[in-house]
Amino acid sequence: MQKTRRPMVAAAALGMIVLAGCEFDRPNVGAMRDEPVSIDLGGAERANVELDMGAGEMILRGGSQKLIEGNFEYNIAEWKPIVRSSIMAPHATVTIQQPQHRGFGGDTHYRWDLTLNDSVLLDLAIRCGAGQAQLDLGDLKLRDLNIQMGAGQVQLDLRGKPSRDYDVNISGGVGQATIQLPQGVGIWAEAHGGIGSVNVSGLEKHGDHWENGLYDSSKVNVRLKVQGGIGEIRMIG
Repeated sequence: MQKTRRPMVAAAALGMIVLAGCEFDRPNVGAMRDEPVSIDLGGAERANVELDMGAGEMILRGGSQKLIEGNFEYNIAEWKPIVRSSIMAPHATVTIQQPQHRGFGGDTHYRWDLTLNDSVLLDLAIRCGAGQAQLDLGDLKLRDLNIQMGAGQVQLDLRGKPSRDYDVNISGGVGQATIQLPQGVGIWAEAHGGIGSVNVSGLEKHGDHWENGLYDSSKVNVRLKVQGGIGEIRMIG
C-alpha cells in the first residue's frame, strides 16, 4: 500500500463548521414525499447526464431499461428536485437539480435513489455536497465521469467489465472518497489530497502517479485524476 498522510485536524474542524452552519437556518419540515422519476430512452444512444445535489443522500447505479428512473424522498416541499430532459435521437440530455436550499440536518430528509441505462454511452457529471453518495457505476457504459464532492462521503464503485476507455475526474471535498477500481483493465491514477491523506492499494507508484501492470497494454484503460481538498482519498485497485 502506498500512503501519504498529513494532519486531519483541519479536515475535522472544517467539517464541523460546515455542518454547524447548516443548523442556523433550519427549513420547515413537512410530510414525507415519495415521488417517482422516469425518462424513456427515446432512441438515445448517447447521453449527457448531470446530477446536482447540495445536501442529502444520493444512490446511483446501473440496471434501468429506461434512460433513467427511480424515486425522490424529501420532507421539505421547496426541495422538490428539478428535472429537465431533452431527447433528440441519438443524443439525450438530462439534468436533475436540488433547488437552492437553506439548512440541513435534524429532521430533514432528502434522498435520491436512481438507476441509469447500461447500454447508453454516458458523459456523467455529479455534484454532491454535504451528505453521502453511493455510486455503483461499474456496469455503465461510461465515456467521461466528473464528480465534485463537498463535505460528505463518496463511495465510488467502478468494478465491472468496461468495454471502452473512459476518464474519471474527482475534485473538491472536505470529507472522504473511496474508489474501487475495475479488474482486468489498465488503470492509470493521479491523486492529490490537499492537507488530508491519500491511500492507494493494488497499484504501483510511477513518479507522480500510480499504474497497474495492464496499463497501456490492455484493450481498455481507465484514467483517474483525483484532487481532494481537506479530506481522505482511498483508491483500491
